Amino acid sequence: MTNETVFHVTFFGLEFPLKPVAFTLPIGDGWSVYWYGILISLGFLLAMIYAFRRAKSFKINTDRMIDVILVSVPAAVIVARLYYILFDGVASSSFADIIGIRNGGLAIYGGIIGAFIAAYFTCRWRKVDFLSLFDMASIGFLMAQAIGRWGNFFNQEAFGTATGSDFFGMTSEPIAMELGAGVMAHPCFLYEFIWCAAGFALLHFYSKKRKFKGEIFLMYLAWYGFGRFFIEMLRTDQLKIGPVPVSVVLSGIVCAASVALLIMKRRKMQGSRAPEYKPVFQDVADGMNAGGARTYDEGEDTLEDEVLDTSSEDIREEAPRAGDEIDVSLSDLPEIPEDENGEDGE
Repeated sequence: MTNETVFHVTFFGLEFPLKPVAFTLPIGDGWSVYWYGILISLGFLLAMIYAFRRAKSFKINTDRMIDVILVSVPAAVIVARLYYILFDGVASSSFADIIGIRNGGLAIYGGIIGAFIAAYFTCRWRKVDFLSLFDMASIGFLMAQAIGRWGNFFNQEAFGTATGSDFFGMTSEPIAMELGAGVMAHPCFLYEFIWCAAGFALLHFYSKKRKFKGEIFLMYLAWYGFGRFFIEMLRTDQLKIGPVPVSVVLSGIVCAASVALLIMKRRKMQGSRAPEYKPVFQDVADGMNAGGARTYDEGEDTLEDEVLDTSSEDIREEAPRAGDEIDVSLSDLPEIPEDENGEDGE
């Protein structure tokens, strides 16, 4: 692509020109600033703002978090590019093409791997709770990924196979070269944008009810891996090792492993929280023999003993006696003398 590149895009029935270059800086022969880079940077910036706003709720020291970010971000970019080069064959190109990322060529899984490794060692060095940090960061990841996917739209890349519809999907010059003129392709960038945005909202609200450290990060891996597994199968530019689509396989493994770990952890927590059964009357339970008969200890009966010894027959026998006692007690009351006017005295 050059500064003058213009794509003629048809997107769900809408036709419009699209320039990958946002503007050109007057540096040397001109330094082109691509929408791809702007959107990636915007996603990162918003993820940073989100992290600083949520750091207190995750009990993360923001000063130490900055140290982790300063190490992790460059590592994420480098590994994301190396991942792409390794599986796309860019290594056979010139050095300028290898280091050039303004036209795209960053693999998200490479970025996650790079950020994870760099953050782990930096957290140990700066004494930051690694799992809590990644619980918080993973929510920001989804925000950044959702926004960054629109960079693929401006570059007209990461599209899918033909939809078979004359309306649903998108087409442009790059798509026509791949699938044929007028063929509508699956807008995979849009699918992933929607999936990541929904995941961001879900994890943001659920994070306030986090059950254990690392739970949100595992949920992020499961959510993103599940969606990416199906979206990646539609793409025409899959990174492969021979015939094997790397991101499809990796997404399936990541999703399955994360779900398994979540289930194991939650079952373990439920088992540890199961209340121990204790009889209400512990002394009664201790006095029960093997045959179910009650043994009596020596000494004066307690109120509890008397209640337990009272049977329904005893209650029926005592009920009429209680009535008789009430009648007798009323008959024994002295008569109240009347005054001269025939009224009872007060």
